[in-house]
Amino acid sequence: TVFEHVGALVDKGAMTREPNKARSLSVVADTAGEGLAFRLAGRIAAGRPIEKCETHEELHLGEIFGPRLGRNGEMFALQVEGESMRDEGIFDGDYVIVEKRSTARNGERVVALLPDGESTLKTFFREQDGTIRLQPANPEFEPIIVRDCRVQGVVIGVLRRY
Repeated sequence: TVFEHVGALVDKGAMTREPNKARSLSVVADTAGEGLAFRLAGRIAAGRPIEKCETHEELHLGEIFGPRLGRNGEMFALQVEGESMRDEGIFDGDYVIVEKRSTARNGERVVALLPDGESTLKTFFREQDGTIRLQPANPEFEPIIVRDCRVQGVVIGVLRRY
């Protein structure tokens, strides 16, 4: 029933209701990802030096990864092992933030489950002959060509700890 669904939303914290008050039901603002923020001190040149500039802003992870951050298991993190994606700026030891999805478009970086049960992080391409090419971003590695694989998610961000 509708009453049960509303009760479930209240239990999950998506809605609030004041007891013994008519028409007190309200939707809770989506604050997923807002809890972790860093002071944004300014910009830094990685090429030519630039004039120092300071800001008084904050960088919220929710702004980078979207409102779904950590909600309902739709996103997860994996630590990268290996160098096959280094030319895409994804290095051994980095963490990739993955949106749980079962499909991907050509050119998206995916976590793919191969027929032999192993998982890999590669760029996804569906070829005209129906095969799937999982392309590394390092010329030292060969593409993986398979008839079928299961996309487990699409990479939406990379985190690195020094």
